[in-house]
Amino acid sequence: MPERLTVSETALYASIMRKLVAVLTVGCWLGLPWQATFGGEAGGGVVEVPAEDYLLYDRAIERLFLSAHTRFLLIERMTVGRLLPNQTGPLTVDWFHEQNYFKARLPEELVHDFVQANRVSARLEGLFRFGARYRFLSDGLMEEPEALSMRPLKVGLLTQTPPSLSERVALSRIGRTLRNDQALLYVEHFRPDDTGAGFLVWFHRKGSEWTILETDVVWIIRDEEGEEFP
Repeated sequence: MPERLTVSETALYASIMRKLVAVLTVGCWLGLPWQATFGGEAGGGVVEVPAEDYLLYDRAIERLFLSAHTRFLLIERMTVGRLLPNQTGPLTVDWFHEQNYFKARLPEELVHDFVQANRVSARLEGLFRFGARYRFLSDGLMEEPEALSMRPLKVGLLTQTPPSLSERVALSRIGRTLRNDQALLYVEHFRPDDTGAGFLVWFHRKGSEWTILETDVVWIIRDEEGEEFP
């Protein structure tokens, strides 16, 4: 490599750098993650969920689904990129806005990042700590081995609920604001009696602590008697 650039090489280098800065600026303004800006997730490999997202998954599951009677959960191995069980088209920003979730109070950059993140499914790993046993589901089949959360449980309780009668949870990928002070998650829950519901969960971070700011019900499946999902 020559020690010094010529005038024409210097001009070419400056032009390339200006274009690169423009790409980064547009990606950040839209609230897109680095991988999405450069198409890093379009290479065909398996995308994994970032480790820091499991804290928010745990908070949502604990808040919405866990009770004193919960002993076992089935979790879809791959994240879902839809907000309705029968939704076939891709999730878009315009469609999201049309639903008026949270009465349109979500930050625009948070909506953009959530939609962008969920254009590609990601693989969940055994990093949950929500205080109950769980097993992953892949293509409708239970995986082996069974996974345990990291919180201690009484051994006598581990065999009371057979997996076939367990509740099933599916999770989306998580969208975040540029400052990483707000986050958005979609989670759906099906019970053994075929009732269920889907929720959007809005998180807020103060300091290093994440809390659930608000939830919004996206859909509900009632039982034959018309009883609503609790």
